[in-house]
Amino acid sequence: MDLNDIAARLGVPVEEVERVRRLAGDGPSAPVPAREDAPALLERIAVRPDDAAEIMAGWPDAGSELWTPELRWLLDRSIALVRADLGGHGWLPPGPALPRDRGAAWRHLYVYAYLAMIDVVLEYHRAHGVPADVSWATLADMGRNLAVDRRMHREGWPVMQAWLTLHARGGIYELGRLQHQRGGTSIALHIQESGPLTPAAIDESLTAARAFFPRHFPDEHYTRFSCGSWLLDPQLLEYLPEDSNIVRFQRRFELEPYEEPEGQDADVEVLRFVFRTLTTPLDQLPRDTVLQRAIIDHLRAGRHWQIRRGLLPF
Repeated sequence: MDLNDIAARLGVPVEEVERVRRLAGDGPSAPVPAREDAPALLERIAVRPDDAAEIMAGWPDAGSELWTPELRWLLDRSIALVRADLGGHGWLPPGPALPRDRGAAWRHLYVYAYLAMIDVVLEYHRAHGVPADVSWATLADMGRNLAVDRRMHREGWPVMQAWLTLHARGGIYELGRLQHQRGGTSIALHIQESGPLTPAAIDESLTAARAFFPRHFPDEHYTRFSCGSWLLDPQLLEYLPEDSNIVRFQRRFELEPYEEPEGQDADVEVLRFVFRTLTTPLDQLPRDTVLQRAIIDHLRAGRHWQIRRGLLPF
């Protein structure tokens, strides 16, 4: 198919279609799992029943009228794009953001791409001796993100579709309370939505990582953990008690000098993670916790939050 025609039919800039074609090249794709295997697989990666029902409704069966030639082309080449960077550990948009109100095939196209990558990335894990429980805990972040996107009334997916390529390529591993992203000489820490951020849980996750990466990726040499997050903003100390889990987490790190992050708005990220909304007016947000009240009062005072980066010895 002509790339200009594909772009027009998808309603996206031709440059984004050209990017998919360039990065995927003529590389191999991977098959989407068989429909009959899908329910068990979706359950195993923690996809909620309401999200699973939508995914099944849009399944890319052969001959499905939902799947136009341009959608099938994008699915095939997006899988190839992600597969071409197997083992990579940078953020990787799998393709253009699609108009998600056009049905399940459009809404979940990249979900089908990630499902197609599961067998590929599991083989990559096995080649590195990664235990199966770590593999499945890591891949279950897909279900968690789909549930969050639903809570956000579909506002969260543009970020999530790039985030989940880390899991599909073997670039990130969930070890207890934290997710650990490979790269360079530092392991980047991410905080998933999975319970209190207690010191004991953090200690356990860091200890696990210090054993995990030398064992399974012995050619990679890490000297530190890094974390870039609004959770490390010292302004939080104005609002939170000294014994709060967030403050105790923040105190672990040596903060680097502040630099405005390119392409990230800390106020938006705080609203995304604390309230799971990007559009609700401040006076309509809940004020049930100390953190919620701090976020709202800080913004209503005309102040702004910061994304800060901190380091911790490996």
